[in-house]
Amino acid sequence: MPQRVNIGALGCAENVSERKNDMKNIVVLVSGGGTNLQALIDAQERGEIKGGKISCVISSKEGAYALERAAKAGIPAVTLPRKDYADKVSYSMAIKEELDRQKADLVVLAGFMIILDECLTKAYPYKIINVHPALIPSFCGEGFYGLKVHEKALEYGVKVSGATIHFVNEEADAGAIILQGAVDIANDETPETLQRKIMENVEWKLLPKAVSLFCEDRITIKDGKAYVDLK
Repeated sequence: MPQRVNIGALGCAENVSERKNDMKNIVVLVSGGGTNLQALIDAQERGEIKGGKISCVISSKEGAYALERAAKAGIPAVTLPRKDYADKVSYSMAIKEELDRQKADLVVLAGFMIILDECLTKAYPYKIINVHPALIPSFCGEGFYGLKVHEKALEYGVKVSGATIHFVNEEADAGAIILQGAVDIANDETPETLQRKIMENVEWKLLPKAVSLFCEDRITIKDGKAYVDLK
């Protein structure tokens, strides 16, 4: 029999009836400039994220500009420098402990350039989402990040590319797909222009939408795939 799981039912054991009317806590993980964080902040200020709020930002780097964006928006922030931890496991455990302290309902990787250990992904199943700047399953997996993704897309000669919002699991870019959007590739496209085009036309629009869908309990998992209630 197919497995159907409502995302709202997953996570740490607690009295769901006491929390069903509460706003979900959204914790955003960042490493750099924070353009996707800014898209989330702007969407939240426009009232487009329903059922949740950005309650904390966690940065893997000291001095990341994303921290300034959080401060300007009045959002609490925590810095956990990757360099302070011996390996991926110890760092992932530190992130998990902070997420637990923040009572995170949803974790958003917004330009977070660190590979997380399964100790974290298994602790937050179907509660971590990521943005990948390509149409998965194309140009994804280990080694495909930043401009490298767009360079490979142009090398291959594809005519469209885009971005994918997906859940994070133990395999790179292999979690259930929530939303995807595409843009046409111009004949004179460069990796830099394609990156900007995808950010402006897909990432900054679909990421807040996916976050709101999660917070409104409009995503269902069936046989490992995400089904979205777009009403």
